[in-house]
Amino acid sequence: MVGLAFGELGYCGVRKKILFVIESLGGGGAEKVLTTIVKHIDKEKFDVTVCPIVGTGTYVEEVKRYANYRPILEDAATLSSLQKIWYRIKYKLIYKVLPMSWVYRLWIPKGYDTEVAFCEGFVTKLMAESTNVGAKKIAWVHIDLKYNPWPQKLGIFKNVAEETNAYSHYDRIVTVSKTVEKSFNEVYYGLADSVQTIYNPIDHEDIIDKSRVSIAGFEQGNEETLNIISVGRLVPQKGYDILLRVASRLKDEGFKFKLRILGEGEQRCELEQYLKSNHLEDVVSLLGFQKNPYPYIANSDLFVCSSRSEGYSLVIAESLVLGVPVVSTYCSGPNELLKEGEYGMLVENNESGVGLYEGIKQFLCNKELKIQWMQLVHSEGHELNVVQPIKDIYYIL
Repeated sequence: MVGLAFGELGYCGVRKKILFVIESLGGGGAEKVLTTIVKHIDKEKFDVTVCPIVGTGTYVEEVKRYANYRPILEDAATLSSLQKIWYRIKYKLIYKVLPMSWVYRLWIPKGYDTEVAFCEGFVTKLMAESTNVGAKKIAWVHIDLKYNPWPQKLGIFKNVAEETNAYSHYDRIVTVSKTVEKSFNEVYYGLADSVQTIYNPIDHEDIIDKSRVSIAGFEQGNEETLNIISVGRLVPQKGYDILLRVASRLKDEGFKFKLRILGEGEQRCELEQYLKSNHLEDVVSLLGFQKNPYPYIANSDLFVCSSRSEGYSLVIAESLVLGVPVVSTYCSGPNELLKEGEYGMLVENNESGVGLYEGIKQFLCNKELKIQWMQLVHSEGHELNVVQPIKDIYYIL
């Protein structure tokens, strides 16, 4: 538990009531970060409630252990047939029919000292309609919205002006890296005084402990084969279509490697078809979502991030903690985590994948490169922890 002199924060013996609102507690990076925050936040000083719009996801049970849990929509799998009818009606009312002001008034828990919209997009728009005039309001931005303006692509906001107006209702806007902060200020004018970067807390001990679990059926191969790992949702943002093209080229050139990708998403069928069409099943495996990815990472020779855009890249931080060398495309988050290439290889970020190809090829051609990078990675990995980020979070709450 992180300690802090709460006299500096104005603590007077009464627990401050904090509400975190998020769409779900699925297996993404933002959901993992929120789970780490509620696990480590001082429960004697803060009374924390987590309110997912949809009460499903990998981290539900863990969040329940550390915070009050108030979902708007219960897990549909636990409901009776009659309850499921109301679930569908309520879902449609929230996402399709009612204005956000009504959704807030009808279903968001009230009476909190601080209200946090813990992700960009829908919850940011929703919590901007808060009628709790006494509450501090915080928005959390986990992605570089300049290069991946997904809330506008999905029609949550009509344009930049509407999104800027929503953010103007918040007292503090947290970004997860300095690059994300810079991009945010370039897109959403007039809000710079409210924006602050707080790096994601990294539960160093938990990562190390979980990495020691044995994995049934996981073969490390031999010294001649480079074991490559990547972890992320199977969506265009993560660039796995590019990575598979790189894998195909490397295989055609006779290099020996195994690429394992952990994650699920909308591109699974497309990626599986590419594997079949290009005869890559013997070197590439799509292993699906793994609640504990750390043994897979720890037993690999190289972690690859092929993302078109990021905000922080939690899994790169976790790879550094586990001492695994990293090759990453240059984008927000990885550039800061890897200190502009000092603690990991940053490569050109383009659709051709030439940067990823050259970076991975260096590891395939030079077996000593892994050892050289591991020494650097270990030193940086030990710097990543929960202490400073949690302290910074205390001050804004």
